[in-house]
Amino acid sequence: MTDATVTLEPAKRSASALFRRKRQMAFAVPAIVLAYLLYIAVTFDFAGIAKRASLENAGILASDSWSYKVHVTRDNRRGGTSYAIEGERKGAYATGTHPAWVNDDNADDVVIDLEDGYVVRFLPDNAATFEIPDYGQIKAQLVDGSIKTNLQEPVPDWINMSDQRMTITTEAGRMTMTRSRTEVYRYFAGWELFWFTLDSPYHGHSFAQIAFGDRIDPDRSNISGALSDFWNNGMWRHKDVAWAIGETILMAFLGTFGAAIIALPLAFMAARNFSPFDVVRGAARRLFDFVRGVDALIWTVVLARAFGPGPLTGALAILITDTGTFGKIFSEALENVDEKQIEGVSSTGAKPMQRYRFGVIPQVVPVLLAQVLYFLESNTRSATVIGAITGGGIGLMLTQAIQTQKDWEEVAYYIMLIVAVVMLMDWFSGWLRARLIGGKDPRAGA
Repeated sequence: MTDATVTLEPAKRSASALFRRKRQMAFAVPAIVLAYLLYIAVTFDFAGIAKRASLENAGILASDSWSYKVHVTRDNRRGGTSYAIEGERKGAYATGTHPAWVNDDNADDVVIDLEDGYVVRFLPDNAATFEIPDYGQIKAQLVDGSIKTNLQEPVPDWINMSDQRMTITTEAGRMTMTRSRTEVYRYFAGWELFWFTLDSPYHGHSFAQIAFGDRIDPDRSNISGALSDFWNNGMWRHKDVAWAIGETILMAFLGTFGAAIIALPLAFMAARNFSPFDVVRGAARRLFDFVRGVDALIWTVVLARAFGPGPLTGALAILITDTGTFGKIFSEALENVDEKQIEGVSSTGAKPMQRYRFGVIPQVVPVLLAQVLYFLESNTRSATVIGAITGGGIGLMLTQAIQTQKDWEEVAYYIMLIVAVVMLMDWFSGWLRARLIGGKDPRAGA
């Protein structure tokens, strides 16, 4: 065996071991990823979630977000039929009025024409019929607290039936009968009553009629009256929504800039080149770790118990969390300042505070300001969630609308407003950053 062969043997073994490890990794990594995905599927019960999923409920929720429904309701206990948009008292039709597709000339025989052959009739003795094309007529009556029908087994899947409740869902509308009432819902596209409620004299009038037409309300001019009725809309609550948006922005503003003001002096204590005492520096850094290690939502719950609900509690939660984050960012920026600029200021005979003011602050301001403005934009989103817990801002109104399980068009409205506010804050922070720091912001044209 030659010396060259002996020299090459270790290299061959090393290369073989390297290729073997690479082949093992090529199989091991996909196997680990697959095992992890299987673990997630079992832990989160993907199969159970898929089984419980209801596309019908998802479709109803989606349609509620871009449409409204008119309720025709008969009181099975006291008698009488009422009509209301979204079933709300503020959207109720005035006495003696009703939708054009309802005929209630005979109080004992109310005919509800849902079009295309779908007709519901409210009959005496708490009885009702539903004429459905290609299926026939469904008869139902409340007898001694139980619902009796002419339905035969098997009952179609678009009918939910029990002794106490019956729901018939069709493409034209939905009918529900319970012991207390019989109700018909009919959907229409749009957000009805968004501008004016039924009791407003401007309801049903176009923009051109209001702006250029004859006076509609003799006591008010068209423009001022329309603006007043829109602003004080009892169903969509535009005045309350505007106030809530303002509270949300205020929470983000107070929390963000309050944290920046507190964090800046503390950052000098945590920076290695400005704090010669290890104890002080370590204490400042651990304080930053503690306050930013606890999520803002947890601080919100704690502060709500201490100070009660309100926008100020949300602002304090953001302030505490961001103080830790800003403290860490600011201290790292201070540790990277150029010492030559500080020495130049010192050579003029400047005192310590003047050295900080003219030698340090100008260097770190661009970094500090950029981070503060970014967090202002981010905290606008956070303030929405925090407001749902502390009882302030648009987050509270969004939560209330979701909890009702019926006002999904309002949920869509609030979500659109939140997205618009976030976009506005993104533009504003980019514009302000470009103005204060200098240079063109890359997002300015976005």
